Amino acid sequence: MSWNGKCCERTGMGYESGRGFLVTVIDDDQSMRESLPDLLRECGYEVETFSSAEVFLASGDLDRTKCLVLDVAMPGMSGPELHRELHRRGRSTPVVFITAHGDDTMRPRLLEQGAVDCLFKPFSETALLAAIGSALRMT
Repeated sequence: MSWNGKCCERTGMGYESGRGFLVTVIDDDQSMRESLPDLLRECGYEVETFSSAEVFLASGDLDRTKCLVLDVAMPGMSGPELHRELHRRGRSTPVVFITAHGDDTMRPRLLEQGAVDCLFKPFSETALLAAIGSALRMT
């Protein structure tokens, strides 16, 4: 996935909007772990990436994370399973789910379970930034 470099201007999100907020991307797809940080850093966010939910939970970044961009289908613990685990631990970190394997029932179900949004790959940079902006307004 590539981004056009004008995302912050077109969405009204200036560089100051993301300053100091850690957005954590958890996706088993290496191309997403490589491309999303470029976009998010361009808009002023700090970014960490992880290839699995288990690696994230062991990382120590949970306390710093202000928003999770979380793949739904991953080997091991899935995105929804991580979301439930965070709630079990008393964490209310806002989650934006992303998926390439969605159906018509997935998005409403994830939103009902507390997700900020669920975006279907390929999604636009505008949609992702809007969802992250909504998530950060919740913190």
